[in-house]
Amino acid sequence: MAQSIYMAGVLVGALVLGGLSDRFGRKAMLMWSYLQLGVMGTCTAFAPNYATYCVLRFAGGMALSGFGLSIACLVVEWIPTSHRAITVAITGFAYTLGQILLAGVAFAVPHWRRLQLTVSLPFFGFLLYSWWLAESARWLVLSGKAEAAVKVLQRVARINGRKEEGEKITVEILRSHMKEELAGLKASYSISDLVRTPVIRHIFFCLSIVWFSISFSYYGLAMDLQNFGVSIYLIQVIFGAVDFPAKLVVTISLSYVGRRLSLMVALFLAGLAIIANIFVPTELQTLRTALAVLGKGCLSASFNCVFLYTTELYPTPIRQTGLGFGSTMARIGGIVAPLVKMLDESYPLLPPAVYGVAPVVAAAVAAFLPETLNMPLPDSIQEVESRAKRKPKEDPKEKIPLEPQEKAP
Repeated sequence: MAQSIYMAGVLVGALVLGGLSDRFGRKAMLMWSYLQLGVMGTCTAFAPNYATYCVLRFAGGMALSGFGLSIACLVVEWIPTSHRAITVAITGFAYTLGQILLAGVAFAVPHWRRLQLTVSLPFFGFLLYSWWLAESARWLVLSGKAEAAVKVLQRVARINGRKEEGEKITVEILRSHMKEELAGLKASYSISDLVRTPVIRHIFFCLSIVWFSISFSYYGLAMDLQNFGVSIYLIQVIFGAVDFPAKLVVTISLSYVGRRLSLMVALFLAGLAIIANIFVPTELQTLRTALAVLGKGCLSASFNCVFLYTTELYPTPIRQTGLGFGSTMARIGGIVAPLVKMLDESYPLLPPAVYGVAPVVAAAVAAFLPETLNMPLPDSIQEVESRAKRKPKEDPKEKIPLEPQEKAP
């Protein structure tokens, strides 16, 4: 019950905090999420009763969504296209490392209240150093805060050892290179903008299916992996360890093969591994375990792909909202997965078949998404719509604010 309430909090947080980030900024929502995670987690450790515990867990789940979505947007909106895949992969490796470390911490601190306190207090430290992080310059410009964007870019230029180039950046330069995006801005944006125009609507429905399917199969497979017959600490380590090779391979694929094909292959292999396990006799436990771990690794790689892909497909004004709704669909998938698992008693083959078919269907749906490899981030809905009607060309706006332009011979 408490875990379901926590997942409901994650779902609500993805919807609410995603939109607030597009309105108030990535850094502001990241800092708020750190504070909320620290306070709610610490209070949970001292919860006097079960009802209070559930309320605090719900609030902590909301903050988790805000943290993850804000980090993803900051990374994508700051990192140049050529380094974006590897940067997202590094953040993914950090998540995996945390998953493995959690097993050791839980083993060392078995009492749940002390464990809760141990994993919650570090967020206050994260809150302090997050003051140093820079707000997204893209968001600042598109929110009418060009002067603040110039200051942020000049600060970044100094850190990168390009102080002279940074001093050349002015409000006029920023606005001249984003005049089309600025001209197409509305006073405000809402979740309705995800379905208002045809191309964005197409992207929205395809990504919703992909997000749902990945999470649905991931949690369905996770429930089967818990039947290893080993300690929960070892399961936690296995969950994390398989992510390293999976994410390494998909990072290389994202950079050289492309986002769409990488996502399709990872989803298809995950579904194939889950379906193949249906036909493996229960006596061959090692083979069944290997296929399950392979499927889990492919689904983890799919998560890496879809996080990066989603942020590159949606334009800046609704990027966090779109990512938030995708995360919401993932949480719905996580909630539905246990319900399908309940059919195991009456129809033993049905749950694994459904868990396997879902990512295969999602792989087919992903084929209808546009490729974003080596393309600049879109900054307006009109830009996304126009890209579908013409062959994209290299856009200098991706590097002008951060790198000096090469002089013509």
